[in-house]
Amino acid sequence: MNKAFVKESEGDEDDDLEAGVPAIPAGTKNYMTPDGHRRMKEELLHLIDVERPEVVRVVSWAASNGDRSENGDYLYGKKRLREIDRRIRFLTKRLDRAEVVDPSVHHGSDQIFFGATVTYENLAGEEHTVTIVGIDELDPLNGKISWISPVARALTKMREGDSVSLKTPSGMDELTILDVRYPAPRA
Repeated sequence: MNKAFVKESEGDEDDDLEAGVPAIPAGTKNYMTPDGHRRMKEELLHLIDVERPEVVRVVSWAASNGDRSENGDYLYGKKRLREIDRRIRFLTKRLDRAEVVDPSVHHGSDQIFFGATVTYENLAGEEHTVTIVGIDELDPLNGKISWISPVARALTKMREGDSVSLKTPSGMDELTILDVRYPAPRA
């Protein structure tokens, strides 16, 4: 069947699901740091103000060239436009549900809450430093873990010097909290 006659799903139910981004647990808010909220809002505005108008311009130009069935600029542009619109819907929904939490309110505290940067040691003697951030901000390769991750859940409400057990795929591990830091309040 010709792809021109196959309707793509509108995907409203999929707009909340982006590749690699976990869903927000039911009944919870979308906790986010001020920096994460700012970055997400900047991405949304860039898509709306820069990328989408440019793609619309290209699609309009390509459509004016006549036969659209074999017009690569037109076909690719329409596909890219759908991707941009899907991302805009996703970002809008996530920002609407966002609960911005400023971790600097805990500056000087040794107890672990959202936004803390924690250094811990496991049973193998390996030190790890992680920052507990929102679901949309996670970046495990740079030490940013989601507040819903097993490690973050185990560390939350613990204090510097405490040890906590963590069930891992390779068995039980014990994490000893070495340091807890929060960003300084902004002036």
